Amino acid sequence: MLIHAKRIIRTGWNSFVRSGFTSIASIMIMTITLFVITSLIFVQASLNASLNDIKNKVDVTVYFVPGAEEASIKKVEESLSKLPEVKSIVYVSALEALSNFKDKHSNDYLTLQALEELNDNPLGASLNIKANDPSQYESISKYFESDNALSKGALTIIDKVDYNQNKLIIDRLTSIINGARSLGFAVSLILIIISIIITFNTIRLIIYMSRDEINVMKLVGAGSKYVRGPFIVSGVLVGICASLLTILIFIPISIWLGNHMTDFIGINLYQYYKSNFLQLFVIMFGSGILLGSIASFFAINRYLGK
Repeated sequence: MLIHAKRIIRTGWNSFVRSGFTSIASIMIMTITLFVITSLIFVQASLNASLNDIKNKVDVTVYFVPGAEEASIKKVEESLSKLPEVKSIVYVSALEALSNFKDKHSNDYLTLQALEELNDNPLGASLNIKANDPSQYESISKYFESDNALSKGALTIIDKVDYNQNKLIIDRLTSIINGARSLGFAVSLILIIISIIITFNTIRLIIYMSRDEINVMKLVGAGSKYVRGPFIVSGVLVGICASLLTILIFIPISIWLGNHMTDFIGINLYQYYKSNFLQLFVIMFGSGILLGSIASFFAINRYLGK
């Protein structure tokens, strides 16, 4: 069996090399396919990092009406701190809110002048609430809508709860990510089909170029596995070469992206490539071999019979 396997592999390698530009064309097309698949993995990682970053910045802020007594606000804070979903609460007084507003609009002279015309502070205090997990913000927000002592006692001093605005941003970003994932899947599927067709034609040409050898092998009684084996090997070699080429291409690309695009995309793709190299290698290598094998299988069955 070992001798037969060596002969099949050697014959498949010779057929692959002899095909020349046809094999190179198949490798290039499959490399583009694997490149797009790997790029989509990178894009997905970047989008997920952006979504997680936004989720980590999201909070529930409870704004109180101007003039609300600090004692009443502290009661609300104590009640909220008992919720298991709450990680931390930061109290911002009305004076702090006014100071922060002035700092934020330090270049807006008209706004600052309008504030000076007011006798009272138009801003109220607030509570900035952080949850243990982003998924728990909705339950914290709904806490103010439930029929409990906090809601009834706080309705007169609470101006608004801003979670719904933040939730809308997260939902929209999630929708964009899901749309990008679907589009990427469709593009990958199209390229996979194209790669299979190109490799299919490559194996067909190899079979045509080896037709005399095939006839001789059949005349001397060569088994079906020995006749078909080299063409499977040729298809697998196309996939292996394409996957190795894709791996090499992504090394300088990931280094450049890691050095220049980290702040923009929210993740160091070079570090991501290094830390997930084994997983990416298995995906690319396995995808290349699988695509080459599938194309070879169909070509052999089509032109050599079952």
